[in-house]
Amino acid sequence: MPDQNSQQRQDDPRVIGITGRIGAGKTSVGKYLSSAHRFYYARYSQVLSDWLAKDTESKAHLQAVGWKVMAGGMQAELNTRLISQLPAQSDSAVDGLRHSLDYESLNTAFSPHFYLLFISSPPELRWPRLRSRYPKQDDFGRADSHPVEQQIDSLRDRAFAVLDNDNSLQSLYSKVDAVLNRIRAGGPR
Repeated sequence: MPDQNSQQRQDDPRVIGITGRIGAGKTSVGKYLSSAHRFYYARYSQVLSDWLAKDTESKAHLQAVGWKVMAGGMQAELNTRLISQLPAQSDSAVDGLRHSLDYESLNTAFSPHFYLLFISSPPELRWPRLRSRYPKQDDFGRADSHPVEQQIDSLRDRAFAVLDNDNSLQSLYSKVDAVLNRIRAGGPR
């Protein structure tokens, strides 16, 4: 008999939004939901890149384009583009919510089956995870304090669950599994 946690529920697909600061573990959680639980995996940064950014290798460039979208009133269009890519008949994990409008758009489109996970991790753990991208701590600090990143913490209070990523990946995955079990059991929103 297949594991209940890895079965897709065709009758009520769920959308799990994933937010948190740079290096907190959002992508790790999204990829885990995809590989271990067969969620469709979508990233705001990929939609943004496909839409407006030609340089997908540079996080700084994506941040600049992301800020242009936020400051230019185009966040609703970004959300529309992302939502249109999510399959109607499977669970989805959406990595990279940064703005309250991201939450509101996904919640409106998928309520009551939308759940936000906030991945929390202190800067002293996040920077070493990104050292190949930001060799100097000042570079990491500038990226972490970029205007496009500044609304992330406001999403914490809207989260279905806050997961502390302060240990191993396996520990984080266990926390994801526990939250997913709560969601599947119809736990309180």
